[in-house]
Parts: sequence; C-alpha cells; structure tokens
Amino acid sequence: MSVSVVVPALNEAANLPHVFATLPSWIDEVILVDGNSTDGTVAVARSIRPGLRVVTQTRRGKGNALAEGFAAATGDIIVMIDADGSTDGHEIFAFVTALVEGADFAKGSRYAPGGGSDDLSPLRSLGNRALTLVTNRLHGTRYTDLCYGYNAFWARHLDALGLDCDGFEVETLMNIRAARAGLVIREVPSHERSRIHGVSNLNAVRDGWRVLRTILREHRSAESSTPVHAAATI
Repeated sequence: MSVSVVVPALNEAANLPHVFATLPSWIDEVILVDGNSTDGTVAVARSIRPGLRVVTQTRRGKGNALAEGFAAATGDIIVMIDADGSTDGHEIFAFVTALVEGADFAKGSRYAPGGGSDDLSPLRSLGNRALTLVTNRLHGTRYTDLCYGYNAFWARHLDALGLDCDGFEVETLMNIRAARAGLVIREVPSHERSRIHGVSNLNAVRDGWRVLRTILREHRSAESSTPVHAAATI
C-alpha cells in the first residue's frame, strides 16, 4: 500500500515549510500542484523536499488543481491537504487508518466529535451548515461538514468522483459523487488551523453560490440517473 499526498498551491511559499514539516515520514509521494505562483513557491518546496513532484496547472482554480494532481498520483491511497497550514499533516494517519479499516472515502469533518476549527467565521460556519443540510436532504447523505478540503480515498475510485469543476466547489462535488457511486464513506474528525501567512482566495458569498449550484445540479442529474446508494458514517 502506497500513499500519495496532493497539495494545491498558489503563492504559498511562506507556508510550505510548516506544511511539509507536518507530513509523516512514511508517505510515499508528495505532489505539489502549482497554480503558476509568482513568489517562489516551487523553488521553496523543492528545497524542503528534494523528491517532490511538481505539476503545473493548465487552468485555474482549486478544482482543476486537485484533478490534475490526482491524475498524476501513483499511490494506492490519495490524500488531499491545503498548502496554507490549515490542515495538519499529522492527521493523515487517521485518514489512512479509516481507509485500511474498510472505508472507500475518508472525509474530514470539523464538526464531528474531536474535530474543530480555529478559522471558521460565524458567517462561513452558518453557510456551511446550511449547505450541508441541503445536501443531506437532497442526496440522502448524513454529512456533518460539507465544505472541508481534507479528504482521502483509494485511488481506484478516482473515476467514480469524475471531477469536472475548477473552483472551491470541488469538495462538495466529491462528497456527492462518492455517495452516488455507493462508496463506503467514513467521516474523520479533523481540527482546522488558521492560515499562517497570506490571504485566502475563498470568497464566502461567491463560492457559496457555486457550491449551492453544484448541489442542485447534481440533484437534477441524480433524478434521471443513479440514486444515492450510501450515506456517510461517523
């Protein structure tokens, strides 16, 4: 069993030393997906981790970055983390354990017992909870945290996720399609840290609407095709 970690990054040079320091020594591959950074992100990353693989994005957005990183991964298990220091690499063990114990898709949750966040504003938390509720009602899932970017899955299920979006709605799309594909999903408690340096590219209102449109679009698609076969278990 081999583990690939995919890290999408855009101008995160100041954060990568911390992020890479948290990664377990036993992972087999780290793939940095660079969104054409201008701050030396790639050079810093390579100086810290000589065996790093770098993929340069062909388009823009987190969804595209993850899709290209996943396509380049060679591990049996793929883990996705953020480059801003908000996701703790020490938690990768818990995600991999969930997969080894039988899950197909291990989904991070800041709201599951043992999870938490130092970064969620009241507005973002309210929006996330509302979008999670809509998803659960429309798609028959039992998620506690829809919009969180810490997830892991067996690489053999990549085709089932069928990533075809470019933006921050990518986590929502993955969660819905994993359920529709009948994958065994397990939520993993995760504690989100605050971004260390820089400013997030996330816009709560704009990206919230993108997430909602994704939820509704996938619901319309599900009505005429494959229904949800599995719900998240905690």
